[in-house]
Amino acid sequence: MTDRLPSWRHGPTRDAIIDFLDAIDDVPVDERVAYVDNDGTMWCEKPTYVQLDFFVDALQHRVSDDAALADQPEFAAILSGDMAQVAEIGIARVATALAALFDGRTPDEFTRAVTEFVDRYRHRTTGAGLSGVVYRPMLELLDEFRDHDVAVGIVTGGGTEFVRAISRSLYGVEPGMVVGTMIGYQFARDRDGHPTLHRTTSLTSAPNEGGAKVAHIQQHLGQRPLIAIGNSGGDREMLEWAQTHPRGGLAVLVDHDDAEREFAYVSEAATFADPEPIVDVARRLGWVVVSMAHDWSTVFADG
Repeated sequence: MTDRLPSWRHGPTRDAIIDFLDAIDDVPVDERVAYVDNDGTMWCEKPTYVQLDFFVDALQHRVSDDAALADQPEFAAILSGDMAQVAEIGIARVATALAALFDGRTPDEFTRAVTEFVDRYRHRTTGAGLSGVVYRPMLELLDEFRDHDVAVGIVTGGGTEFVRAISRSLYGVEPGMVVGTMIGYQFARDRDGHPTLHRTTSLTSAPNEGGAKVAHIQQHLGQRPLIAIGNSGGDREMLEWAQTHPRGGLAVLVDHDDAEREFAYVSEAATFADPEPIVDVARRLGWVVVSMAHDWSTVFADG
């Protein structure tokens, strides 16, 4: 079929993916599972993560009501855009402070806040709305997966509930197929005795990067991926797990090498130091490496 993956240029990368999918007829349908990272894999993560923009927006609204919040070291660093100061304070400490902005909110209240934000979101440098930062070739690939009865999940280092709020509308992925960094919840009852559930500032486990991604896949989804796609050192273990699937899996790495249409950079894990550049790992282990510059004729969904 000539219309398969239309935004992918013909060549060895596209061929490797299509050849793999065309050869999975012998794999039982219930074992055909693909897990895809989000930031930098499904949508643009530069110059800042979309989820960080969400929390910064919420912080700015809170500061307009309580100016003293801006003096808190974590918030001062975020509001100034001083990422060196953020790194010095520590990602974990800053993330906890930002999570506190929604402490005590119900799941529905948080989802409404995300939905309201994404409706008016604009990328910091391009001015594009949320759909304009999603990669068109990746949306086509998800459709190709579904044409081959491959179930699709999003396994992200970002917050689970944030991605669940947008996964169905942006990617066609059901919220229950999203695994990310999990915030804790507190069960209680209101004054009438009705059950309630509220967000806390604590994480239920480690941030969803590295080996934690593999552990959380098993804990929350219970099924090993036949296919895994990522872009950073935080995805390495998930891709290795897919590649060594007993039926022979596929590991795909998206390489950000297109400074003209996106950003050129080496993707790194957010919560730990990478022992080896992820593109070097990919080539050494024989993963399929997707060059944005050479393998994609179009980058963004609205482009």
